[in-house]
Amino acid sequence: MLAVSEHDAGVWDVATMSGRAAYVTMCLAACWGVLTATGWVRKITGRAALLSTHQVLATFAMASAVTHVSALLVLESAPLTAYQLVLPLVGGGEVRHALGVVGLELMLAASITAALRRTVFHRNWVHLHRLAYVGVWLSAMHAWLGAAAGGHVPVVWLAGITVLMPAITVTVLRFLPPPLLVRLGVIAADPPVVRGGPTGVRVAVDHERCRHYALCQAQAPKVFRLLDDGRLRYARNPDAEQAPQVRAAARVCPVRAIRVDAVEVGGP
Repeated sequence: MLAVSEHDAGVWDVATMSGRAAYVTMCLAACWGVLTATGWVRKITGRAALLSTHQVLATFAMASAVTHVSALLVLESAPLTAYQLVLPLVGGGEVRHALGVVGLELMLAASITAALRRTVFHRNWVHLHRLAYVGVWLSAMHAWLGAAAGGHVPVVWLAGITVLMPAITVTVLRFLPPPLLVRLGVIAADPPVVRGGPTGVRVAVDHERCRHYALCQAQAPKVFRLLDDGRLRYARNPDAEQAPQVRAAARVCPVRAIRVDAVEVGGP
């Protein structure tokens, strides 16, 4: 076994600690981002989630990841080269390194577009920001493969699973259809419709509170539409058959900007 210099031993310590910090805060940022965007924190606690908390966690995760990567550039023995951090697998790179590099690049792209979301077409920003989910899981695979290569899996197993499983769970829930979420008890079911009573809905959106997450469009695309310039267009008096989708859209709005009132079909 080759002896490791004091310099490289110190560099590895920095890389290890920053890598673990990035892993934990990355999983926490993913969890908090989903809970914030869906409004589930309000359902659980009665209080709105703070978007700034997600931003702080994501920023710390990115800073730790950059520190982790930068440390590997200054190794005296077998250091990574700058071009390998841009073009993985070039020059005989390893797959686990490539996973980490691509994951970091995707999360960087999501972070940059999040900072520029007021100048980037909103629909493009939403699509790019969702790539952060892919970046998180690629980075998690990189972390576990790196731990396996270094023989540290038994040490980080408990902590790694502890923060990874909630992140996987809430991310999966984020993309499940509303009827299944109702059966799981994550969101409330629509109230039963009384025959002869009001069956239609009237929609109103508080544009001062709306943050244009586009979750309403995902639930009721025939009623809500987010334009390329970030403005929200919606039908104030949608068809009666759209009522369940509209109520679902109001439930998932994290800032509760959508008001839905029941009206009689054909009423004023």
